[in-house]
Amino acid sequence: MSDTDALRAWLVLLRTPGLGLAALRERLAAGTGDIEAVLADLKRAPAGMGEAAGAWLRHPDEARLAADLAWLAAPGHRLLCCTDADFPPLLEHIPQPPAALFVAGDAGLLLRPQVAIVGARGATAGGLAHARRFATALAQAGFVVTSGLADGVDGAAHAAALAVDAPTIAVVGTGPDRVYPRKHQALAQAITARGALLSEFPPGTPPRADHFPRRNRLIAGLSLGTLVIEAGLKSGSLITARLAGEQGREVFALPGSVHNPLARGCHRLIREGVRLVEEPAELVETLAPAARALGLELAARLAAVPAPDGLPAAAPADPEQHRLREALGHDPATLDELAARTGLQPAALSSMLLMLELDGQVESLPGNRYQCVA
Repeated sequence: MSDTDALRAWLVLLRTPGLGLAALRERLAAGTGDIEAVLADLKRAPAGMGEAAGAWLRHPDEARLAADLAWLAAPGHRLLCCTDADFPPLLEHIPQPPAALFVAGDAGLLLRPQVAIVGARGATAGGLAHARRFATALAQAGFVVTSGLADGVDGAAHAAALAVDAPTIAVVGTGPDRVYPRKHQALAQAITARGALLSEFPPGTPPRADHFPRRNRLIAGLSLGTLVIEAGLKSGSLITARLAGEQGREVFALPGSVHNPLARGCHRLIREGVRLVEEPAELVETLAPAARALGLELAARLAAVPAPDGLPAAAPADPEQHRLREALGHDPATLDELAARTGLQPAALSSMLLMLELDGQVESLPGNRYQCVA
């Protein structure tokens, strides 16, 4: 079967009514991970899934599938599946992990250490300033800023990362071809060009209220830590913070004036034991060990190094390290240039570069470039 056949099978199953994420993942795990085999089995025996599922599996909407395939055929677009080697490992450890993600932009960024910055849509001028300050410092420290493309704090954090020529990741609650709110059309285009925009919802999916809590679990799940900047007591940002805590991730909250109603959510988080932070350096110091552990886990996964408890007993293979060191110079090089020089896959390069950066041997520069530290 061709790659197109496998991609079509994924699209059919992702759009099958009543087929949940857990059921799809269980069927993949029970077999060989062959998505076409899963589709064939369901076509033979769709019982228990409902009449709508059976009708779709027998006669899927070919025009809709053709539109999905056309979107995926565009440059920089990809369906990142849970069976792919470069699927984000952090997402495997969350409740209801996604089966696949529609990505526009650089999917390799999903393997980089991320910090989520979330907060009020109607943030104050001070809240927006804090979002920009933290996003700028975290991006310059080598973390990818991840948020939800919403108005207010989300948009300010994305824009601040881009302003220092750093990548940023937007997780959206619509299809990857929709922008909500519409005022962020230009921002979404800039994120796609220099970062990544992703969704678990297929192209064409409009904004729906129940999609955004689902989106929030991905923001929290992709990130090593979540920072909440201004949140009311009923803010969706508190949902993201709760999900991050349930996933075992670090949660940070920025305190504010007792006279600011948008500080009340942050103050409640702090009373409940969330870390109070005032400076970006506090997040960097706290999350550095987790970033190092993520690099080691990626090395084990991508280099197939046996590892107890998710961590490898050894570093990636020496020949690959040697190739990368020879390819790196004191003149900045992009990830694509390093891939061309070494013949290594971008996902494996990202893992090795992360560990070298944490060891102080490599410096990451604006524009997704790297160079050796003198």
